[in-house]
Amino acid sequence: MDVTLFGLKTCDTCRKAIKALEAAGHAVTVRDVRADGVPAGDLSAWVAEHGEALVNTRSTTWRGLDEATRARKDADAVGLLADHPTLIKRPVVLAGGTIHVGWTKDVQAALL
Repeated sequence: MDVTLFGLKTCDTCRKAIKALEAAGHAVTVRDVRADGVPAGDLSAWVAEHGEALVNTRSTTWRGLDEATRARKDADAVGLLADHPTLIKRPVVLAGGTIHVGWTKDVQAALL
């Protein structure tokens, strides 16, 4: 199965996910959210399906934001993530028409 993984090249979790997906026989296309960005339509679909779970509030990027910018999480999550793509919880894996967020045991069970 062809899989597209959105993440960061420097993210250890993304590297683990790529390695496991390739070992399971998937053809993985990697998109770096910092370097390549995320198409607005994709970002809107992700937020529509996963909502606030897509925003990584444990990241150093989040901790560096002021309160006014953080408040956008509820009102304008798509705009916030477009402005700060490193806030996207990683990895986001698109496989078989399904959007998976994070590299949890549930996501691993579904993809491996």
